[in-house]
Amino acid sequence: MNNFDNDEKELLDSFEKNEWHSVKDLKQRKLELEESARATIRKDKRVNIRISERDLKELQKIAQREGLPYQTLISSILHKYVNKAQTE
Repeated sequence: MNNFDNDEKELLDSFEKNEWHSVKDLKQRKLELEESARATIRKDKRVNIRISERDLKELQKIAQREGLPYQTLISSILHKYVNKAQTE
């Protein structure tokens, strides 16, 4: 049981500290999250950009470590940036 990675250890510690709370309207929250996931996953537009070869190689290395295609990594980075910018 000691084979947890750092993320798993953090989750377990958080749970054991009683930091987790039930959602009041679980059905409604689940619907909201499903719609958000659908909107996030939907890839209906194409973008072509020019970036340096060095940056592309670094992105490809990161994507390989994460076990996903580099285009997916780039899309995820852009998505996170846009959503963070909207909350500021």
